[in-house]
Amino acid sequence: MSLFKKNPFGHILFLKLWLIRIAGLMTHRRFKGFNDLKIHGSEVLKNLPERNVLFVSNHQTYFADVAAMLHVFNASLSGRDDSIKNVGYLWRPKLNIYFVAAKETMKAGLLPKILAYAGSISIERTWREKGKEVNKQVKMSDVSNITKALDDGWVITFPQGTTKPWKPIRRGTAHIIKKNKPVVVPIVIDGFRRSFDKKGIRIKKRGILQSMEIKQPLEIDYENETMDQIVEKLEYAIEQHPSFLKVIPSSEIQSEEELNKEREWRY
Repeated sequence: MSLFKKNPFGHILFLKLWLIRIAGLMTHRRFKGFNDLKIHGSEVLKNLPERNVLFVSNHQTYFADVAAMLHVFNASLSGRDDSIKNVGYLWRPKLNIYFVAAKETMKAGLLPKILAYAGSISIERTWREKGKEVNKQVKMSDVSNITKALDDGWVITFPQGTTKPWKPIRRGTAHIIKKNKPVVVPIVIDGFRRSFDKKGIRIKKRGILQSMEIKQPLEIDYENETMDQIVEKLEYAIEQHPSFLKVIPSSEIQSEEELNKEREWRY
């Protein structure tokens, strides 16, 4: 690898490589040590194309969710099935993996800025800013950057746009899918909000069973399915459709809401 080779966003790949290696070593025990991450379906990753793959997932913390996915993705591509044992997979990580994140989140401190260099596509929220509800126009440059990332590799997105469960999926994700026609791979995670604070940096509790299920790619008729149909398909795929609330005990829903309050980051 050339020392100064860059990706489409101008990031030097050699520097990104070492950032991923170091960050991976620092975070590994959060998923294989302090806590235990159970993985299902990682064999799906080995059969995906090199580019134009969109991962859609429910969201529980700002950074731990993505960190865990980067571990699982690279471990699987190096030949491990449903395991992140032995961090040797960090030596040759896949460098064209990106994740969509709110711009204000990625500017809040040194660590987020480092993580941003490692692969974030920072976008401006159109519905919330500085803790307040807003209604802003989508920036076409944000849409263009997601397209650029898909053209280069894999993109992780959290279509609910929040770490709170049972929130509606943003239609912008359906627009990206209609426009770029990517392979869409759903992921369902659990246990992260019990393990970490809202940012996914501070460990709240150890010995938590975390889980990550990687499902088969969705069958989508890009030309004929409407935005609403795609949104509904995504809601079912990441198990966040309102109908799931009908089969979940009210006590569990209340517990989730209490956990949301507990993991608020307090300065």
